[in-house]
Amino acid sequence: MTASAWVPGPGPRPGPDPRRTALADVVAIPVTPFAEDGSLDRPAHRALLRRLLDAGVRTLTPNGNTGEFYALSPQERRVVTEQTVAEAGERAAVVVGVGHDLATATADARHAADTGAHLVMVHQPAHPYVSGAGWVAYHRAVAEAVPGLGVVPYVRDPRLPGARLAELADGCPNVLGVKYAVPDAVRFAGFARDAGLERFVWVAGLAEPYAPSYFSAGATGFTSGLVNVAPRLSLAMHDALRAGDHATAMTVWERVRRFEELRAADGSADNVAVVKEALAALGLCRRDVRPPSSVLPERARAEVAGIVAGWVA
Repeated sequence: MTASAWVPGPGPRPGPDPRRTALADVVAIPVTPFAEDGSLDRPAHRALLRRLLDAGVRTLTPNGNTGEFYALSPQERRVVTEQTVAEAGERAAVVVGVGHDLATATADARHAADTGAHLVMVHQPAHPYVSGAGWVAYHRAVAEAVPGLGVVPYVRDPRLPGARLAELADGCPNVLGVKYAVPDAVRFAGFARDAGLERFVWVAGLAEPYAPSYFSAGATGFTSGLVNVAPRLSLAMHDALRAGDHATAMTVWERVRRFEELRAADGSADNVAVVKEALAALGLCRRDVRPPSSVLPERARAEVAGIVAGWVA
């Protein structure tokens, strides 16, 4: 399958690159639902994607952390990518998460291109010894493997200087945006300006809780796992932030605060479990997650159900 017509072809472009526009939005990280036997629940996955699209979500990231990227097999990651591209069609941009060792990351990126995705998001390398030059080399190899796709590094390392991102983009013009997930708005502001504030689309990678502060420093999009459950809340926050309506954005922030606190507790141990518990309360998928994650205890399940009931009341 070739890339969707949604992606601009080579040559002059009359307007903004739609891949950049897609990043300046709510970047949804869909969950990966599992069946009772532990396998990928393909019908539920497609139904959840359709629910997001019908709600107005325009950017989908299959194989993100909320999708349990590290718990999926290579074949499952490919199925998730293929189903997402098929459901998105011309309705949304698809930003496929890739990572692991370099050979795997480049192979998955090429599969994303062949399937018709628009961009790849490169997970922070999960390696105990990451040098600045090695970080650049890793991302350069992925970007060069898919010159027709936009590339979005996922930055979680506070030690990485903005100059390294600029170095990467000097050699790889398809590096269009950055998912920045260091929980420090001051550090983000400096990193973005050192790399080139206008050069990239800056995506607040820590979702709704950090979106208002990161937007004040230059972000124009944010990732979301909450959007799986309550898309209208995520979209309302983004609309408010884009309009400069900080008061309305913070009203949404207050509504989602406890839900996001539960996700962030204990080093985000229950990040995905909280989202899946909420979806289970709505009857949309099973609550099952894969080790090393675990389902919530009964008391936490009741609290999540109560929060969700308040949103849909």
